[in-house]
Amino acid sequence: MKFRVERDALADAVTWAARSLASRPTLPVLAGLLLKVSGDSLTLSGFDLEASTEVDLPVSAGDDGTALVSGRLLADITRALPPHPVDVALDGARLSISCGAARFTLPTMPVDDYPSLPSMPTTAGTVVGAEFAAAVGQVAIAAGRDDTLPMLTGVRLEIAGDKLTLAATDRYRLAVRELTWSPGDPNAADVQVLVPARTLADAAKSLAHTESLTIALAGGDAGSGIIGFTGTTNAKVASASRATTRLLDATFPPYRSLLPSEWASSAEISVAALTEAVRRVALVTDRNAPVRMEFGDASVSLTAGGDDSGDGGRAEERLEVAYDGDPITTAFNPQFLLDGLGALNTGTARMLFTSSTKPVVLRPEAADGADYTYLIMPVRLPG
Repeated sequence: MKFRVERDALADAVTWAARSLASRPTLPVLAGLLLKVSGDSLTLSGFDLEASTEVDLPVSAGDDGTALVSGRLLADITRALPPHPVDVALDGARLSISCGAARFTLPTMPVDDYPSLPSMPTTAGTVVGAEFAAAVGQVAIAAGRDDTLPMLTGVRLEIAGDKLTLAATDRYRLAVRELTWSPGDPNAADVQVLVPARTLADAAKSLAHTESLTIALAGGDAGSGIIGFTGTTNAKVASASRATTRLLDATFPPYRSLLPSEWASSAEISVAALTEAVRRVALVTDRNAPVRMEFGDASVSLTAGGDDSGDGGRAEERLEVAYDGDPITTAFNPQFLLDGLGALNTGTARMLFTSSTKPVVLRPEAADGADYTYLIMPVRLPG
């Protein structure tokens, strides 16, 4: 195997492919990146038995061949190379990398021991990469991180005609985002799958600049196969990227019944002002201790910490709001509230209340903001 490639293109491709490498691989070969040259194309692949990444990029002066080397080490080396073309060659059991005056040799691992990567499933449709990445980012913040509850560690992806719906919950908050896309078959049956949230967020973020992101599915039910994504990761060299991950074999909670259709009161408030106020008053409390919010006529009062006679600190702040309804007092985990405010991507937030003890809905103020909903459970106050 032998090829020449531009330094930046190689570094970008290696970084992309190394995304799927496990920090503690169950097999030594899973720490490796597979390099395969065929004609004037190089394919780099990473796989941890659950998720895979592949990227193709053009090379020159190539001799066909395959090599498996440490992915982390290769990523570190390619990022540190000087700005010159890179020559890579396989010499027996070692891979040599030359760039300007720099030269490295790496030991290779047995290619025959490397598992076969999953095939890309059947295309389901396409979506603008930036829109999909933004939607995933808004939803994945609400996914659980407890692997003993796998149904809460995923993002539910629902396909119905030209509409995609993403949803995630950790039992304390729920995020739902709807967006349009171009289905491969407009008459295809509706599909619901559960995708690991961390893997989905990573793939979506890395393909955010892709104008047309292809989503592919194998099977229509959770646990029946894999989901795949294909896009262009570097327009300068037209490198094509592919990522797959296994679907979670778990049943997502029936979340739609949690979304209220009516509310007794509502508030419109500056996202920036509320975010800064929550951060300030939360400084006097232990991590995740609640922030109390009292909504009334044209204002909201935020308090955190103990009373003035106690040993702990206490903070108070008042903000102007446009409030409609009877006064209400509630409290939230400050980080959960900040996560929701940060996901709105708008200047003004709408807070919709049914009662002080029932979930509160956060939505963007814009007229079309109903495509994103962040529902947060209040913390029960004493007394």
